[in-house]
Amino acid sequence: MTRSIPARLAAFHANGADRYGVVTDDGIIDLTPDFGPRFPRLKEVIEAGALDELLEAAEGRDPAYREEDVSFLIPIADPEKLICVGVNFPSRNEEYKDGQAAPSKPSLFIRFPRSFVGHHHNLVRPPESEQLDYEGEVTIVIGKGGRRISEEKAYEHIAALTLCNEGTIRDWVRHAKFNVTQGKNFDATGAIGPWLVPFRSADQLDDIELTTRVNGEVRQQDRTSRMMFDFRYIVSYVSTFTTLVPGDVIVCGTPTGAGARFEPPIWLKPGDVIEVEAEGIGTLVNGVEDER
Repeated sequence: MTRSIPARLAAFHANGADRYGVVTDDGIIDLTPDFGPRFPRLKEVIEAGALDELLEAAEGRDPAYREEDVSFLIPIADPEKLICVGVNFPSRNEEYKDGQAAPSKPSLFIRFPRSFVGHHHNLVRPPESEQLDYEGEVTIVIGKGGRRISEEKAYEHIAALTLCNEGTIRDWVRHAKFNVTQGKNFDATGAIGPWLVPFRSADQLDDIELTTRVNGEVRQQDRTSRMMFDFRYIVSYVSTFTTLVPGDVIVCGTPTGAGARFEPPIWLKPGDVIEVEAEGIGTLVNGVEDER
């Protein structure tokens, strides 16, 4: 009986080298020896449209590593652009209690890859602030580049899906009047992963449940069908002002329930465990530690 290979491709570090492969229930099938000369990283796999080629190559192979024996990396190590969408669920907009109607256009900001860690790594709370917060989000990876992409064709430009814990230093996002860059880019305060799931059809995105748990307690839960700006619109809108290229990462917004919205606020602390889960994608798990 041929074992079915799950469509989960991860970047990881093992035996002194960065690698990538397919994650199965039994472990990780290392495809780096076969494809590394052509595709040094998953970004190059995305650029070549070769995700299915890797999955086919994994059929019938045994895992080379157990998950606990590798260090997961963020799937796309150095995207040209890593763009985040803010305030994209109705209840999230209402959290601000500023009396303003739902926005007509999405709020966008940029994060740097260094501000993220991979699956099973700890988020790092910096000494400058105790206000480390969580935000669970569905994340898309661009496979086919383009400019001024229509909403009707937007899904043709998505290669894969992953998850993000868009960790935030809350007081630092309020240091200036018109930007949140500082509080969104402390090193290792967020996470992306655990892997890439190839995007094949609208039902993988249009109405899936997104849940964030902290120490097993559900803090955020909503469905992507309630997003104010859906995935098609996001791709179209972003590509209006910037050319999207393969490997670009877009983090698409978080539901209500972040720690800042509790009375009093509940900030992440060392020892906490955050799980971001979405139907059909997986569960991204991270702990918390103080910066050493």
